[in-house]
Amino acid sequence: MAQFERDVLQRNTPCNFKDRAHVVRALAETHVELVLIHPFREGNGRVARILSILMALQAGLPLLDFSLIAEKRKPEYFAAVQMGLDKNYKPMERLFAEVIERSLSDS
Repeated sequence: MAQFERDVLQRNTPCNFKDRAHVVRALAETHVELVLIHPFREGNGRVARILSILMALQAGLPLLDFSLIAEKRKPEYFAAVQMGLDKNYKPMERLFAEVIERSLSDS
């Protein structure tokens, strides 16, 4: 957790980046890294989503609607987390970009 705080949280929070691409990168990296280190089988996703929502609010975005992932894209989400083992956050960035777009259109 200390390494996560030092290497990820300090760089990405507060998430007040003006550039949407930077926000998406910060959300994806932080989400993946937290899921990968969170020591519990249950609750990983909830904790990571709450942190993502907080970061999105810091960036001036609305509450994030994760139904896209929860409904049809769960296998893609799990694959994106797995890609994060190699520090490849692009698949999660694509998912977060879609989550943000859906959340903006819902608000």
